[in-house]
Amino acid sequence: MIVAGFGFTTQAGTDSIADALAQHAVTPDALATLEDKADALTALTSTRGLPIIRVSRADAAAQDTQTQSARSMSVKGTPSVAEATALAAAGPGATLISPRTISQDRMATCAIAEGPDT
Repeated sequence: MIVAGFGFTTQAGTDSIADALAQHAVTPDALATLEDKADALTALTSTRGLPIIRVSRADAAAQDTQTQSARSMSVKGTPSVAEATALAAAGPGATLISPRTISQDRMATCAIAEGPDT
């Protein structure tokens, strides 16, 4: 399974989130983010027909990420919410196939992970 993981500010809209995803040349099977942010992905998932995977902060914090944001670490407990949620949602043994990208307005990030079952 290929999962797009997202991190974003509370001000980010669907356009910001879609822009972060559009920077990847992969079509995901599902979208993921932290549990408390998942409702913000509803508009994007309804237009694309993709499920949302809600990732706990504990599961996100347990992931090793390639990129690091001091703000993300201090606020969310993981150096990259996008990478951590993509990895956690793709399952044990998942690998990051595209590190986080940042939307043009800098309000959203997206990373792509692939689980071992694909």
